[in-house]
Amino acid sequence: MTTPRDDVDRIVEAWQRERPDLDVSPLEVLSRVSRIGKRVETFRKTAFRASGLESWEFDVLAALRRAGSPFALSPKNLLQETLVSSGAMTHRLGKLEGKGLITRTSHPDDGRGVVVMLTEQGKKAIDIAFSTLIDAEHELLRSLPEGDRALMARALRTLSLDVESR
Repeated sequence: MTTPRDDVDRIVEAWQRERPDLDVSPLEVLSRVSRIGKRVETFRKTAFRASGLESWEFDVLAALRRAGSPFALSPKNLLQETLVSSGAMTHRLGKLEGKGLITRTSHPDDGRGVVVMLTEQGKKAIDIAFSTLIDAEHELLRSLPEGDRALMARALRTLSLDVESR
């Protein structure tokens, strides 16, 4: 029985042929991670649209929802959670506030600071979007046995920690 081949197999073979002097084995992992990431991002955008949200809206609302009750964070904490610039975050918060999904209020302990909080409408929107996403992602992973998923999660965590520390 032959093992099914993917795009990366063909890319690696071509590089091995063209550059036999290089060990191109990192491509077997990192090119797959990259290509899967791009396809999953497209898949997620579709799942979010079904819930009426854009990917960036999901990211901000999900960060607030994960914060737990009262579902509030400072803009600085939101920047850390979503990995976007402060200018992008300001723009995003304005759009989300305009849609009634968040509110911005003065920080109760520091009048100069701001607190971003989910509205009830925002909480409902993110809960629907997250449920839709999780169902869809379970479907994406159906071909992987549970043990393989756990092994992959551990290996990717190790790689992620190393990449994050650089």
